[in-house]
Amino acid sequence: MLKLNVENRDKTQKNDVLRKAGKMPAVFYGKKEKSTPIIISKAEFKKVWKEAGESSVIDLIGKNVEAEALIYDINRDPVTDEPRHADFYVFEKGKKIEISVPLEFVGVAPAVKDMGGTLVKVMHEMEIEALPKDLPHNISVDISPLVNFDSQILAKDVKLPQGVVLITKSEEVIASVYETKEEVEEVAPIDLASIEVHKKGKEAKEGGEAEAEEGAKEEGKK
Repeated sequence: MLKLNVENRDKTQKNDVLRKAGKMPAVFYGKKEKSTPIIISKAEFKKVWKEAGESSVIDLIGKNVEAEALIYDINRDPVTDEPRHADFYVFEKGKKIEISVPLEFVGVAPAVKDMGGTLVKVMHEMEIEALPKDLPHNISVDISPLVNFDSQILAKDVKLPQGVVLITKSEEVIASVYETKEEVEEVAPIDLASIEVHKKGKEAKEGGEAEAEEGAKEEGKK
């Protein structure tokens, strides 16, 4: 199990001062655990966060503190995207937890490789239930069954680790393949009749002008 050292925090300690010192304010709480403010190392937290994500159990250890928890929420800096504050949820020992776990798509889909299709990831995480010790970091989804454009992978088709129960509806589509079609540029048909009419009009106009000129010449001779 991953471990994270924590320190007790009181209201007199300013968050800006803590952050400048490379530390980060945090809090842990649970159904039967009161909200407790703590201090953690930012560097240590980022390392644990990268490895644990939000679905792996972390052991919080400090003076008068020993709790198994999940990373529940992270407040990030809007400019740098660096973590500024973290919430940890302490669960009851021996109780199952419902949580959303990220999906990792593995393998090769024949409909993509051989038929030029596009893989459509309909879902990116799945809701499961398990004891804290059985919670997976992620769930692998094998896309090799996608052999044609009618193939789909449903939630019930995903192989779950031992001790993990599916909460997402079993008929929910997890992935499919879209048939990529070339776009053909449509060219507006040419109206030959209108062109013919236009030419006739032009010829009639030119003929009328010629007759007018001829009439003027005759009038001059007189």
